[in-house]
Order: sequence, then structure tokens, then C-alpha cells
Amino acid sequence: MRLYYSKQDVPLLKPLNCNRTEDELQKWLSEAQKVVVAGVGNPLRKDDFVGTKIAKELQDKVSKSVFLIECETIPESYMKQIADFEPSHILIIDAALLKQKPGSMKLFAPNEVVRKNAISTHSLPLRIFCDFLEKTTGAKIALLLIQPKKTDFGEGLSTEVQQTAAKITDILSKILP
Repeated sequence: MRLYYSKQDVPLLKPLNCNRTEDELQKWLSEAQKVVVAGVGNPLRKDDFVGTKIAKELQDKVSKSVFLIECETIPESYMKQIADFEPSHILIIDAALLKQKPGSMKLFAPNEVVRKNAISTHSLPLRIFCDFLEKTTGAKIALLLIQPKKTDFGEGLSTEVQQTAAKITDILSKILP
């Protein structure tokens, strides 16, 4: 989980619209041929687990054109596998402090977000991970970020984040190639 602001360093204040994010995902994936979905998050930090949970829930709901990875806190361990898959698109799903209501979600390009001082559960910043993958694969990369409610130690997602995870799983199972 990371703290993100818009590139202009202004906190996002408008509520994030789920339908708008769905439309953005559909547009972003419209020309996708092979997609990596990398779920990121710590299973022992409650809502931080949301990205991994979504990747896990998508198992058996997508075609062979989609490579699902449950990265947990070490997405960099999968760089070679991702590059070998030769994706046209890479979608990274993670929890992030967006200054929104719990369960809010937003699709970002890696260059649209800047990591601020925050405690991260990942050993390599996602921005470096994205930069490396962009250079090695040439794939389009996006971050689907979800506002957590609780990230203290423990298991299980909050109701708000669980509802968002179910919605994203449903959306992606319908629009992934």
C-alpha cells in the first residue's frame, strides 16, 4: 500500500465514480491481446490484501490470454515471468491512500502518481517496477488503486473494500480478452 496524490500534488477530493473507472478500464483494455493482472498486497494487513484477493478471485474466470499473478508484497519477483508472457497490457491492482472513501477506486497511468512519504509493504517501489516493465515489455501499464479502510495487522477485507473487490472481479471477468 502506498500514499498517492495526483501528479500536481493536490489531494483528490471528488468522490471516485465506479462507473467512470469501469469505462476507463474498458477503454484502456479495448485493444488488449495479452494481459497481465498483478495483484499486490499483504495478506496480513487487512485491506492492503485487496489486489492479491482480486487476482485470486479471477482464477478460472479469464482466458489463457490473461496471466494472473498474486504478487503479495514482492511484485519484483515476477518481472521475468511477466516479460516472458509478452503482454500488450499490464494491470497492477493495489491498495493506496487516495484520500477518498474506503472502497473508492481509480485507474492511473504510472506517471500520473507520485509516491509520497508513506510506509510501504513492498520492497521495491511500484514506480520502479512499472518503469522496468515498460522498458522490457513495451506493454501499456496501468495501476488500479483502491482506498483501504483498515491496514493494521489482521486478516480479511473491510465490507467496503470487499464490495469493491467483488465489483472489480466482475468487471474484469467480463472485459479481459
